Parts: sequence; structure tokens; C-alpha cells
Amino acid sequence: MTAAEKLPPPVHPGLAVRAANTLNDADFGLLGAFILERTGIRLTASKRLSMETGLRRRARALGLGGVEDYCRMIFDQRGLEAEAEQLIHLATTNKTDFFRERAHFDFLGTRILPEILASRPAGRTHRLKLWSAAASNGAEAYTAAMVLAEAAVRGPRFEFAVLGTDISAEMVAAAVRAVYPEAWTEPVPPALRDRYLMRSRDAASDPLVRIVPELRRHVRFAKLNMIDASYPIDRDVDVILLRNVLIYFDPPTQKAVVQRLAAHLRPGGHLILGHTEAAIGSALGLKQSATGVFRITGHDDPMNTETFNRERSFR
Repeated sequence: MTAAEKLPPPVHPGLAVRAANTLNDADFGLLGAFILERTGIRLTASKRLSMETGLRRRARALGLGGVEDYCRMIFDQRGLEAEAEQLIHLATTNKTDFFRERAHFDFLGTRILPEILASRPAGRTHRLKLWSAAASNGAEAYTAAMVLAEAAVRGPRFEFAVLGTDISAEMVAAAVRAVYPEAWTEPVPPALRDRYLMRSRDAASDPLVRIVPELRRHVRFAKLNMIDASYPIDRDVDVILLRNVLIYFDPPTQKAVVQRLAAHLRPGGHLILGHTEAAIGSALGLKQSATGVFRITGHDDPMNTETFNRERSFR
């Protein structure tokens, strides 16, 4: 073999660029460790492609050459904290729809609300609190607000407040804007679309809708990490929705999160998990009322005993 034959084959320039713009195993492992520590979420192999796509966009926005340059910036040049919010947003699924898993909203309107109102003294206007604990872009919180508003009109009359929280500041901002592509609202019943959605007047743009001000006044949003040791949330919440989130946590984290959530419910309040998470709730000893719907009988959480100002979360 000649000296020339011993040399490695030439690398095509395009291949080098592609290699620099992919997420290698070592960097994916470092990202996974960071996301697990900050959010409790495990980055599985199925998430790798979407992370890589998001990192390419972020690298372009920062004027970097590609994914490899971005990873060197955050891991070798101490840029991780500055990019933490962006990375958490990329790692979280942020999947939600209006009236997603509709059976839960039907159960809320036909079973949970009537039971709550029947249990309270007559002759007074009562205030009901609902917390969408992984609100993403706000579709779940606004769906719940529609159900509550409809029930309040039918009577008996009551006041209500909805709180939506999410770990992603970008999603919280989107929820506050309350503007959505019209196609996303297809699952909303026509009568509710007419009452609670405003259509864009700009016919030249993609059709957009916005939640009406009358409904938005009942809903507020805040940033919250579910693996925090405590939550600055009222402790007399009637209904909490945390759907399709526990599946991303390991069993000890699932238990800790559910215990903390239970401490913020009124005795007899309801915790609603995703349909696929019903087995998780049952394994934790919760009393199931319907698929994914659990009734909490008391505040027995030993992990979180602070008293919070009620004005910090619900208006």
C-alpha cells in the first residue's frame, strides 16, 4: 500500500457542514441531564430529532454556524443559563388543543360543577377556582373557562376564576395573547365559537381568532415549574387539570407532584389527569370518579405546609 493509499478519503464539504449541524450523542446526553435536573422530564430518543431541529433554528437566530457551534457555546462558553429558557421550551411537548379529551370537559360540566354547587350554602354567590397546571398555549384553560361560563349562565349563578401555569415563558406569553389559528378551534362547538371567539378582520392574513375579553377577564396565566418544592397557589382550588404530563416523570417525581397538587385542592376537590395516566393516579391510591378523574378527600400532604396569600394566584 502506497502512502497515498493510507490517507483517509477526502471529505465532501457538504458532509462537514451537515455533521456540524447535527446533535451528537455526547451533547444530547448533556442536554438530557440539564432538562432532567430543571424540569424532571426525561429526554427520550424520540425527542432527539425535534430538539435538533429547534437547536438549528436557535443557532441561526444567534448567528452561529450550526448545532455543534451552539452546543459549544452553551456547554464550553458558559452560555447555558442564558439559553435555559429556550432549551426548556424546546424540550417540553407543548401539545394541547381546545376540548382535548372532551369527556373530561363533559364530566366537568355535567357532574363536577353541579356537585360542587349543590354542596355549598344556598342564597349566596359562590366562587369556583380551576387550575390548568400545564396550560401550554392556553387552549385547555380557555376551554375550561367556556364550560364554566356556560354553566354560570344556566344557573345557579356563580363566579369563577381560572389559573393557567406552564414552565415555558414563551407558552405563557402565547396564552396571555389568546390568539389562535382559526383551524385550531374546530373542536369548539359552533355555539361556543360564536360566543367566545372573535375573528380577525384582516382577510388577507391566515384566519385568526382571539378569545373574547369577557372570557379572558376570568383567566390569568403564570410561569410555574411542577418540580418546584412548593407552589405559590391558593389552597382552596376546586378542580386541577394536569393532563399528559406525569407520563414524562419517573415514579418518585409523579408521586411528589401529585402530593403537592392535592394540598392545593379543597377537601373533595378533583384532580384530572390524562386518560393514559389513569393507572398512575390509581397506583398512587387516589379515588377515581371517571377515567383520569380523581377526587381528593383531604389535605394530607406532609411535604408542603406553607400558607400562601390567596391573591397571588387567583383574582
